[in-house]
Amino acid sequence: MINRNKFAVASGLCAGLLWVICSILVALFPHYMLLMTTHMIHVDITQMGWTLTWSGFLVGLIGWMILAGVAGALLAVIYNQMVGSEAS
Repeated sequence: MINRNKFAVASGLCAGLLWVICSILVALFPHYMLLMTTHMIHVDITQMGWTLTWSGFLVGLIGWMILAGVAGALLAVIYNQMVGSEAS
C-alpha cells in the first residue's frame, strides 16, 4: 500500500524541483532549450521566444506542484485499489 498523502507531496516536490531546474536551464541556455522543446513536442517553435518572468516562474511552479500532487494522490488511490483487489 502507498500512503496517498505522502506520495502526493513527493510528486509535487519532484515536479517543483524539475520546474526549477528547467527554468534555470531556460535562463542560461534559451536557444538550446528552445531547440530541445521543438524536438520534444514535434512542432517548430524556433521562431518564438521564451517569456521568463518571476511571476510566470512562481505561477508555473505552484501550478505544476499542485497538478503533480493531485496526479500523485490519484495514482496512489488507483494503485492501492488494484493491490487490494489482488488480496481478495
